[in-house]
Amino acid sequence: MKKILKYLLISIVSVFVLAACSNSQETNQGTTDNAKNDEKLQVVTTYSIIYDIVKNVGGERLEIHSLAPIGSNPHEYEPLPLDVQKTTDADAVFYNGLNLEAGNAWFDKLMETAGKSGENAPVFSASKNVEPMFLTTEGNEGEEDPHAWLDVRNGIKYAENIRDGLIKVDPDHRDIYEKNAEVYIAKLEDLHQKAVTRYNEIPKEKRIMVTSEGAFKYFSEAYDFQAEYIWEINQENQGTPNQVTRIVDIIRDKKIEALFLETSIDPRSMEMVSRETGVPIKGKVFTDSLGKPGEEGDTYIKMMEWNIETILNGLK
Repeated sequence: MKKILKYLLISIVSVFVLAACSNSQETNQGTTDNAKNDEKLQVVTTYSIIYDIVKNVGGERLEIHSLAPIGSNPHEYEPLPLDVQKTTDADAVFYNGLNLEAGNAWFDKLMETAGKSGENAPVFSASKNVEPMFLTTEGNEGEEDPHAWLDVRNGIKYAENIRDGLIKVDPDHRDIYEKNAEVYIAKLEDLHQKAVTRYNEIPKEKRIMVTSEGAFKYFSEAYDFQAEYIWEINQENQGTPNQVTRIVDIIRDKKIEALFLETSIDPRSMEMVSRETGVPIKGKVFTDSLGKPGEEGDTYIKMMEWNIETILNGLK
């Protein structure tokens, strides 16, 4: 009888031990899964404007590394070793497309080096479904103009494409990306309507934007402006005597009264045009880059709002 009770007691204890071990394993597995689920998505963007839109759509789920620094030229960039490492480790890469990152083929080379050049690589163009506009100057004819984001309606398409890309690589958090995108897109829709209303305060005959680079094609189509420039797109051959002579003739012929300088462009060519024509530079506008953190234009929405007021004050 004592032996029977002893064996019963051992059996009962064994059952409890096994159950405890099983629960412990399930708990540990759950903890591991939760930790993995809470890890931030590693994302790389090619320049500051894409960075900001990705940040708004992804929110706290993302850790983002942006390649071309604020104020630099994303047309031609030389990736650093850190960029290669971050891109290699990235869960997703977002770029503009439309010829922006094509200078020196730096983006394609980086994707190949980082192992992100395959057909199914998590690399997404923010400008997908944007109707492209094209360059016309000799040597660049037929190439896509990359500056689609200066039409806020295209900024909305960027947000939608970024949302879809994040959902593709991180479907478990679809609800977060959809909600963030919905809130952000509503702000962009309000911004576009504000732009239309404010620019309509400028007389039609004065709606001529003269900048160093011809970045305002999409902008001009969206808000009924005429875009003029010294050179059409940033590259090595810019600010030449022929380019300066051409824009000086246009300014005089059209009796243009205001010039604008981009924040990310060397000012010397536009200053030369201003001296030659006697037409003042009425302000700086944002094109290829956000402002530095804490300064004017340090988000996509703020840079577009800054442009609205600067252009309005310069031309009205």
